[in-house]
Amino acid sequence: MDIGASVRAIRKRKGITIARICEDTGLSQGFLSQVETGRTSPSIATLESIARALSVPLPYLLLQNDERMNIIRKSERKITASGSENLRVEHLALTRHMRMMMVEVPAGGSTGSEIHAHPGEEIHLVVKGKIWARQGEDEGVFEEGDSFSWNACVPHIVKNVGEETALVLIAVQKDEAEGEDHI
Repeated sequence: MDIGASVRAIRKRKGITIARICEDTGLSQGFLSQVETGRTSPSIATLESIARALSVPLPYLLLQNDERMNIIRKSERKITASGSENLRVEHLALTRHMRMMMVEVPAGGSTGSEIHAHPGEEIHLVVKGKIWARQGEDEGVFEEGDSFSWNACVPHIVKNVGEETALVLIAVQKDEAEGEDHI
């Protein structure tokens, strides 16, 4: 975590001078310069006053780079195939502990010929089509606008029981080290 670099980047992006921050916080220019260059670590109270002067929430200054907003433009989305039926998976967003995908399931297609399980939790929203899903002893048919969720460590399967390609938006909670090939 490079708090100083964050402070400097925010200050410059907003066009705020070091002198202005010092005026608002009561800190010396030398001290603020040392904070920005990483030569000193400010206390939480000092960071709080710097955050107020920058008009940003204190937690924002404490985020690691990989915890900040991650933008994936439509043209930059990763597209993969998943399962024995090579379902088309469009990866929409990703954090250390979550990922979101749009999965195309052709008529009659499914997440595989057998039920499967993996770590994590899943939330499904049927965007288009008609889906049948089973987890353990629970099952249901879901149409456009319907949603369902489950703990993915219980064996499950999803199948398109409609006559057209179904689109399912899936959000998956995952472990940091877990790969991206489970749906």
